[in-house]
Amino acid sequence: MTFARSGIARAPVSIGLLVVLWGLAIATGSTRSGPPHDVKSQVALGFSTMSEGRLWSLWTSGLFAANLVSYVVASVAILAIAAPVEYRIGTRRFAIAALVTQGVGALSALAVAWLASAVPNSWGLELRGHLVVGPLTWVVGTLMTATAVMPTLWRRRIRVVLLVIVLTAALSAGHLEDLTRLTAAVTGLLLGPALFGRAARGPSLGGTLRERRTLVSLVVAASVLGPIVAAFSPHAAGPLSALRWLFEQAPYSPRELVEICSQPALHDECRVGQQALRLSGVGPVVLNLMPSVVLLVAAEGLRRGRRAAWLLAVGAQVILIAFAAASVLVRITEQSETRQVLYGAHRHQWVYADLTPLLVFLAVLALLVFTRQFFDVRAEKGTYVRVWLGMFAVTALASAAYVLLGSLSDGFERDPGMGTLLLDAPRRLLPPAFLPFFEPPILPVTWSATLLFEWVGVVVWAAFSILMLVSFLSRPAGEDPGGQQRVRELLHSPGGGSLSWMTSWSGNRYWFSEDGRHAVAYRVYSGVALTATDPLGGPDGLAEAVDQFAIFCVGNGWTPCFYSVGATTADIGRRHGWSCLQVAEETLIDLGDLEFKGKRFQDVRTALNRAGKSGIEARWDTFADAPLSIREQITAISEAWVADKGLPEMGFTLGGLAELQDREVRLLLAVDQENVVHGVTSWMPVYRDGEIVGLTLDFMRRRADGFRPAMEFLIASAALRAQDEGLEFLSLSGAPLASVDDGSGMATGPLDSMLDLLGRTLEPVYGFRSLLAFKSKFAPRYRPMYMVFPDSAALPAIGVAVSRAYLPHVSLDEGRRLLTHLIRR
Repeated sequence: MTFARSGIARAPVSIGLLVVLWGLAIATGSTRSGPPHDVKSQVALGFSTMSEGRLWSLWTSGLFAANLVSYVVASVAILAIAAPVEYRIGTRRFAIAALVTQGVGALSALAVAWLASAVPNSWGLELRGHLVVGPLTWVVGTLMTATAVMPTLWRRRIRVVLLVIVLTAALSAGHLEDLTRLTAAVTGLLLGPALFGRAARGPSLGGTLRERRTLVSLVVAASVLGPIVAAFSPHAAGPLSALRWLFEQAPYSPRELVEICSQPALHDECRVGQQALRLSGVGPVVLNLMPSVVLLVAAEGLRRGRRAAWLLAVGAQVILIAFAAASVLVRITEQSETRQVLYGAHRHQWVYADLTPLLVFLAVLALLVFTRQFFDVRAEKGTYVRVWLGMFAVTALASAAYVLLGSLSDGFERDPGMGTLLLDAPRRLLPPAFLPFFEPPILPVTWSATLLFEWVGVVVWAAFSILMLVSFLSRPAGEDPGGQQRVRELLHSPGGGSLSWMTSWSGNRYWFSEDGRHAVAYRVYSGVALTATDPLGGPDGLAEAVDQFAIFCVGNGWTPCFYSVGATTADIGRRHGWSCLQVAEETLIDLGDLEFKGKRFQDVRTALNRAGKSGIEARWDTFADAPLSIREQITAISEAWVADKGLPEMGFTLGGLAELQDREVRLLLAVDQENVVHGVTSWMPVYRDGEIVGLTLDFMRRRADGFRPAMEFLIASAALRAQDEGLEFLSLSGAPLASVDDGSGMATGPLDSMLDLLGRTLEPVYGFRSLLAFKSKFAPRYRPMYMVFPDSAALPAIGVAVSRAYLPHVSLDEGRRLLTHLIRR
């Protein structure tokens, strides 16, 4: 009873509407099969009720459901979606959102249906006869309205996912209730900013690369799955449901068709029968669906950022666009039912059935082209040589089996001969829907010949799908497991500097000295070999290693640039006459006699005390060993943090979620008594002669609505625990383009002044200097970090290389918007 009262108090409108929904269902006998005819004609949404002046049906249609299953689904949606939305946005605003999105959404759906029926077509005619009910209209509308006050990450996720779902349903199933949900969602999207006073457009640059790839993959998959689901739905009526005509049964058996085609006077009927027979049966159905399966495989590759998946998806869209365009042209210029390319022959088809898929294909292609920079993960060299060799072998074997077994079979309407089978073999590899212009030279009349005739292509397409999926799951190019293993050995012994662990990150290339005692991790952009930090290895022979690496770079036509290096490497560069610029300031906490006492540690002590009173503890873990619930929270916190920044995610020397996978990287989590993660930090190990001597901070994220001093608490806790372990220091990493020299600049000289200007320009956006000021709470010592390069004339190229290293996935348009963002700040 207490729970019920609490629910009513938190969401009175939602719970009240739920009670009304079931009360009306019981009172009118609508529970099992929806409202009776006399009730439905009064309360349901449709052209007939509106033409009779029943305007209330715009709203009463949202108070009934079509059957018992719909009532249960609606109840779950109200409790799981509408009630939490009402609690979040407030009862008054929720009531307004429900009324407006239900009413305007229903009226807009009728307007769209009227436009669809303005020209002769089966979809428009079907919409005019629909009478629909369902509460999901206002549930969807209020959810979309509430996204205006959600955090950036969830606002974008819910909007994209919900719009993809309702748009796909409207175009595929095409019922009036599907159209109503779509228009209600659009109404809510427009109502939210007006109702809450929020900008209609959130930060356009935000979001992790992983999230962007996932959303594009979702759109591609939905464009495929919607028509497939509609194809198997006998009541689907939307523009994309035309695919289901491919799966109708043929009007003739193979033997009957042989008799028809033997009569010249029945040539047209023969063509229609051949078309229908090609599209009937399990084999043709599966083969017609195989391009969709390939696109689903491509969607999985897109989720993983694979360039080959992007090329596959783009190529598939181009081919589909060509066939859809041909179908539209044929539909306009030629009325023969046998001259259809995509969807076969059916007397109820109209131009819209071909035009709508064409527009969908064009939209998906535009999305793929616009987001192409997100898909830059390439497979290892030789991967696709093996794929194409495998495809050649499978195709050759399948074709050979078709020719040889077919020539031995007596299951065709005539003896085909090996020549005819050889010429027909390529056609067996294409989906039947793409072959209306080609009359089959032979027809199978027995089950064995039919199996051979229809399933050869399925085998080839299935092999292609499997080979491509395996290639997307394979190790990407640029990863050097052998090199990474050698680097890890050097990181353990003799060890590296405080920032050296980032040399083990994915994306680095490796150079090793001739004696194998030194290594350099680098990346090449714009002809510049940019190192991640100092060379690895002991001090003996370090200068020779720098020389050898520089010679190696010159031999490859690259400009060497040692980035984020310490004073030792900088001194070697100066002795060689190279230029040296300070680009960051590293902060280190010496742990020997550390005590958080005195006025300067007031903020740190406050954070520790508040955490204790709030029941929040610091917990060591690793990402790989953490429970799934913890990993999901870390991922959500990280993506929300990046999304709320509204800026491109940075990389190179700034780690993200991918770098947490390393089992040697520790996580320190701020977790409350309910196992809610309020903040997370990651700590890279620093070894010397096989022993850990320090930890380096990399990843810092805090829950937006969580414990506010989580970072102070976690860093202080890490310092105290590392001290207990006997470690020597903590590094809080470097703050790029920031310095403690005098608070006004990096150093002296024109180049240093330029970097100082850049730091001050980027400060309002990325907050590097604010980060350095935050770290000063821990009274650290400071270590300057430098960029060392041989020729000042290469600075423009180095600047481009550094920019591309930190922001490798920023498009020209995003760069323009980022510049606009800076100017506005």
